Amino acid sequence: MKFSMIFEAQLADPTAEHERQVIHDCVEQAVLAEQAGFDRVWAVEHHSLRWYAHMSAPEIFLAYVAARTGRIRLGHGVVCMPFGFNHPARVAERAAMLDVLSGGRLDLGAGRGATRQETSLCGVDPGRTYAELDEALRIIGSAWRNDELEWHGDLLDIPPHPILPRPIQAPHPPLFLACSKRDTLKLAADYGIGALVLGFAGPDQVADMRRAYDEAIAARTADRLVSTVVNDHFAALCPTIVLDDRAEAVRIGARGQRFFAQSIAHWYGSAPPPDEAVVPGQDEVEAIRKAAEQQVAYLHEAAIPIGPNTTSTFNADHAYGSADDAIAYVERLAEAGADEVMCLIQMGTVPQNACLETIRQWGDKVIPHFAGS
Repeated sequence: MKFSMIFEAQLADPTAEHERQVIHDCVEQAVLAEQAGFDRVWAVEHHSLRWYAHMSAPEIFLAYVAARTGRIRLGHGVVCMPFGFNHPARVAERAAMLDVLSGGRLDLGAGRGATRQETSLCGVDPGRTYAELDEALRIIGSAWRNDELEWHGDLLDIPPHPILPRPIQAPHPPLFLACSKRDTLKLAADYGIGALVLGFAGPDQVADMRRAYDEAIAARTADRLVSTVVNDHFAALCPTIVLDDRAEAVRIGARGQRFFAQSIAHWYGSAPPPDEAVVPGQDEVEAIRKAAEQQVAYLHEAAIPIGPNTTSTFNADHAYGSADDAIAYVERLAEAGADEVMCLIQMGTVPQNACLETIRQWGDKVIPHFAGS
């Protein structure tokens, strides 16, 4: 079992001063994560998603973290692969430079960055995101196969050029794909790359997604692989706050997740902006349940279809509470088939002291429990 953290640089009260502090807080958390025994930190790429994600340049964030650490792996995850966000040759160059500077510690994740807010900023055609993701991964997978990259695809034509520098990890850093549904799980399996499962529905859904991933792996054919190296690693999200005060950890965790869920609903589903207020002593488990009901009511009023996972981001049954609660939750994720637990700690309303204490608790009590597993 591997343990990681994922950073969105999320914040309530998105003033310039608070934004700067949160970015530096994320660095402090990443450095502490190495000291606590985490295996990897992931940093997302999103654009113009106020509240939800202010991590617009993860390659710079990760370079800074690389200089402050010496062991922990650096997950560039995920890179928005449509060409308007990032030309695949530039992704390859940046990935190689990060791999060199970090001493071979980079992992490279891919995604579409498919919100209308993001695609409209960068001139990305929403109808081409899957095709551009596919071609970008194939270009990156072959970037250093020969002395020069030459590519003649459906979307891009690249005459022979060397891609410099070359990464330490050969033929390239391990590749991953953001997966939130069966279609993307099948893509990851077909491509022969790892799956980053980023849903909140919990261990039962993780088990279903692991089965779908394994079934697709069993059925894939070599012509769909994007590289000569196969990576069948399956990582699952684990929202968590762990404190000595169990009730306070549940309250802070549920409040943070409510902000997270409302932010997603705003940018991915056109719901109202998230509630930034933190009310001391409020029953946050009840508050997140009511927020789920409000989301359903909003969708009904807007005549937006409601599916089985519409309110899954409001499910607060996660690793909030004591270290024993976190251990029990990780055991459920392990039984569901997770190879890696991606801890989501940094949520918009969670104070920095609670984030740091959670990392320490995981390092002192949770991670050692699974040593050797």
